[in-house]
Amino acid sequence: MTEMKAVQLRQTGGPEVLSLVSLPMPQPGRGEVRVRAVAIGAGGPDVLIRNGTYKWMPPLPAIPGNEMSGLVDAIGEGVTRWAVGDRVLVSARELAQRGGCYAEYICVAEAVPFLLPAGVGFDDAVSLGNFQLALALLASNGNLPAQSVLLPGAAGGVATAVAQVAKSRGLKVIGTASSQAKRDFALANGVDEIVDGTPSRLPEAVMAATGGRGVDLAFDHVGGDLFVACLRALAPFGMVVSYNILAGPPSSDVFSELRALLSRSLAVRTFSIHTVDNDRSQRRGLMEEAIGLMASGRVRAPAATRLALADARRAHELLDSGSSLGKIVLFPQATEGMPA
Repeated sequence: MTEMKAVQLRQTGGPEVLSLVSLPMPQPGRGEVRVRAVAIGAGGPDVLIRNGTYKWMPPLPAIPGNEMSGLVDAIGEGVTRWAVGDRVLVSARELAQRGGCYAEYICVAEAVPFLLPAGVGFDDAVSLGNFQLALALLASNGNLPAQSVLLPGAAGGVATAVAQVAKSRGLKVIGTASSQAKRDFALANGVDEIVDGTPSRLPEAVMAATGGRGVDLAFDHVGGDLFVACLRALAPFGMVVSYNILAGPPSSDVFSELRALLSRSLAVRTFSIHTVDNDRSQRRGLMEEAIGLMASGRVRAPAATRLALADARRAHELLDSGSSLGKIVLFPQATEGMPA
């Protein structure tokens, strides 16, 4: 085989800029391995690459994709840690630039892949990035003792991962969801109780669900009025972790809110997984921990929406609409019939 299929964009924009193309088959150089894709994850960072707003944007033409699981199928000179047939995960967090995984094959340095235990399916493995992120989020308060967490939008990919990790640690998980389908999905993936997510009613609902105490950690990806509501739902010494602001900055002055709630000694932290980009030990340690949790059955990947790699545009339409639940997983035709 001299060529492979990949999804590429030559200009940024909507799903229509994604094209299935034929590219030369990559060959592993010295110290590299080639991985043959079995499953490819599709998620939010891929959308940011597609529309050109990603802070870590690769140069165009670009291949999106931040997670790929598969088999080592070729080894470059000098490689000692891998053998043909090894089951591995490739995360773009380990690469010099993001993206690159919407392809049938990828060549990476031998230090990049993660070994996948037999008990972790290829489909499930491409959700491990969310569990890596969940572990980092739950460490935001310095791993101080906690009893409960609040997850607005609890059916989201990151939120379901946080819910499962928190549940595995014995924490009570309170969430919000905007539809019955999302409520059912969140409850099936680690959330203990769904409460009214309307910002004006959220603090009272959380207090009722915690016996008047509030939650120790609230993870907000929305901002706006919801950030303030999360702050007001905290227990003494609690913390709001802001990991996105989809609705814009908080709707009122945060310091004034903290002073108004001074008797609770509250805290706010902003968070990005990119903080560990240059800390190899911590970054890889979080992923290894996530793999261990999944291999042991303490967490599991939510049910996935499965599409062919050639249907990447459809995958991005689903991502843009927010209508899918669980991970979207793309499958290259070249991997049909390969072992799971």
